[in-house]
Amino acid sequence: MKKLISCCGLNCATCEARIATVTNDDELRKATAEKWKTIYNVPDISPAMINCTGCREEGVKIGHWSTCQIRICATKKGFATCGECKEMDTCSLISPVHKSVPEALFNLKNLN
Repeated sequence: MKKLISCCGLNCATCEARIATVTNDDELRKATAEKWKTIYNVPDISPAMINCTGCREEGVKIGHWSTCQIRICATKKGFATCGECKEMDTCSLISPVHKSVPEALFNLKNLN
């Protein structure tokens, strides 16, 4: 499967929100909203909020995209991803993502 690596290293190609968006799958939107209520502690998320094509792709973005401090930081530095930043391994912004999803760090360190 093609990888679509976000600024923080998450693979948007495997993200349930992106899959639901590009396939227009309302059942997956509903299931994703229910799942995210618990794992991301966002009790007010609704299926209508599950719309995103990925932070580095054209199209609709998930609600927190515009305020994502990781994306904002990378953009201000002129980077496509945090993988270009020499401070990535010690960055307090991105470390919580990499602690919960180690694959994201792997993705950034292995970009071609």
